[in-house]
Amino acid sequence: MTTTHYEAVPEVASDAQARGRDLVVMKFGGSSVGDTQKIKDVAHRLVAAREAGYRVVGVLSAMGHTTDELIRLAREVSARPNPREYDMLVSTGERISNALCAMAIYDLGHEAVSLTGSQAGIVTDTVHGKAKIAEVRGQRINDALDDEKIVLVAGFQGVSSANEVTTLGRGGSDMTAAALAAALGATVCEIYTDVEGVFTADPRIVPNARKLKALTYEEMLELAASGAKVLQLRSVEFARNHDVRLHVRSTFSQAEGTWIVDEEDPVLEKAIISGVAHTDCEPLFRAREIDAAKLFAQLAGVSVNVDTILQVSSDEIVFSAPLEDRETCEQLLGSLGIEWSMRDDLGKVSLIGAGMKSHPGIAAKTFATLEGIGVESKVISTSPIKIACHVATADVSRSVAALHDAFELETA
Repeated sequence: MTTTHYEAVPEVASDAQARGRDLVVMKFGGSSVGDTQKIKDVAHRLVAAREAGYRVVGVLSAMGHTTDELIRLAREVSARPNPREYDMLVSTGERISNALCAMAIYDLGHEAVSLTGSQAGIVTDTVHGKAKIAEVRGQRINDALDDEKIVLVAGFQGVSSANEVTTLGRGGSDMTAAALAAALGATVCEIYTDVEGVFTADPRIVPNARKLKALTYEEMLELAASGAKVLQLRSVEFARNHDVRLHVRSTFSQAEGTWIVDEEDPVLEKAIISGVAHTDCEPLFRAREIDAAKLFAQLAGVSVNVDTILQVSSDEIVFSAPLEDRETCEQLLGSLGIEWSMRDDLGKVSLIGAGMKSHPGIAAKTFATLEGIGVESKVISTSPIKIACHVATADVSRSVAALHDAFELETA
């Protein structure tokens, strides 16, 4: 098996930047194309951009809960579906929504063409389920754009160097859009969803959470890694590496959303704290009597994205991993013949903001706030722009609300 361990620079035509000055990539998530009427509405939005003078590339996710339904079918047939056939199955949802949208565009008097990931030239490594994009061969897309067509690309999928269908992991349509925007030299990559942008906290927990005008790539990376589900983590990293401006906005309104940009971009508000993100459950693993290099090499080998790492003692390591990787971690640790344990009664609350780097006292206020509501932090981890606390799952929501209030994030 060949694995690409990095996001390679997409293949870009020599005149891609010139061609891309009037090009926009517009990605629509599953909630945006949840039924046929919503698909017609998306078609109107794509046509409006075309009539405004833009060359338009659309990236559509599968309709509503289609992917979840396909996964359910796979699990009913097989407890451990063959990875190749699993990708063949779950990649079909995006093809349906893109083909339907192309039909709707034709009825609006414009030409369109829907393409699978492979037809669009999205080449990946050979890892099924979590493939990484190696390059984008955008000639077919450019040719269709030159013919004044709206190009629709099935998100979440590509073709491997071994000519097999691969998928990019959950949320992979964001990655498709970012990669196409980079390869085609797009002016902007617009990510349409069912919310109006990125908020200072989850509005379901904090009703007075405020929509942010702009974030740095680094802030969005920390938010995505800490539980904010607006953008896929890898897509933000890719956009940063290839200088793709992202605009997260609502499918259902014309309001401006949240821009994800470079730290020096004048659109930034330069806030001290940008937001509070959370996960309700983040499994915490404890492993003993194993070399750290060996442990994390093994975890990398099974594509687990480790988050928090603590070296408790010379022979004890604590680490956390996403909930979706729990089963993989358990199987791996069980196969290593070491002493290990896992707890799944903790969530994580993360305070994030680029201003932390130059404002002392943020940590003190964070811990004092949690102590004030009787919440104990079981594990604490930090970066220059993040303070993350593992707390009891039952305490996650009130911790988010308390920190949001303490740092007065509801005000601009």
